[in-house]
Amino acid sequence: MRDTSHRREQIARMLKENGSVQVSTLTGMYDVTGVTIRKDLHFLEKQGIATRSYGGAILNDKSLFETETTFDRKQVLHVEEKCNIGKAAAELIKDGDSIILDSGSTTLQLASHLHTAKDITVVTNSFNIVEQLMGYEQLDVILLGGTLRRKSQSFFGTGAHNILRDLHVDKLFLGVDGFHMQQGITTHFEAEAQLNRLMCKVASEVIVVTDSSKFGHVCLHKILEPMNVSRIVTDNNIPQDYYEGLRRLGIEITLVDA
Repeated sequence: MRDTSHRREQIARMLKENGSVQVSTLTGMYDVTGVTIRKDLHFLEKQGIATRSYGGAILNDKSLFETETTFDRKQVLHVEEKCNIGKAAAELIKDGDSIILDSGSTTLQLASHLHTAKDITVVTNSFNIVEQLMGYEQLDVILLGGTLRRKSQSFFGTGAHNILRDLHVDKLFLGVDGFHMQQGITTHFEAEAQLNRLMCKVASEVIVVTDSSKFGHVCLHKILEPMNVSRIVTDNNIPQDYYEGLRRLGIEITLVDA
């Protein structure tokens, strides 16, 4: 499954770079059958990324599909917005709450604002967030172990799932790579999407924390539909049609200055 996910990510990246791909080229590149590649292209078509064409596929819309950025790079993008979002999200946490902080540069900003919180249990799969919270002795911290993914500096896999299945938390703060009204809330890495879906199941409230640049974009793997989100904390550059559409779904929106 991991090889399949990795191959599909690479094909999606080729689509973005070149605008189209051919089955014959991909079969030779990955040493797999045409049936396997056609399944990959069908998957990408279902995700809204590609449209099947004779002998291959073409990219649907270059402005929608996003390729992955490393964590270090994410930390220097939209810094002021993420800081404001993190502060506003931290204000939603009450003393005594149990919370999950998903890995990401925005949730890391949230973690930095927990130095005055009391009697909070924080569950996370993020190496960076654990490092940030190390000095906050008033907090209980649970790290979801598993396999380290260096690109996102977070853990995933069976180990993380096994711990999470036995928990229930008040709030999940979910970072996202893509937020599209039709294609849903998405991320780049399949195992991360699987872990995120489990996080959503064990949380009473799902709170998305993201800067406005993520709206309208689609990544490879879906986490959940927008209607299943309780609240969104974002900056005031959110597109107006998204703001209105999300409000119609009954989702609370907290806006901060960009």
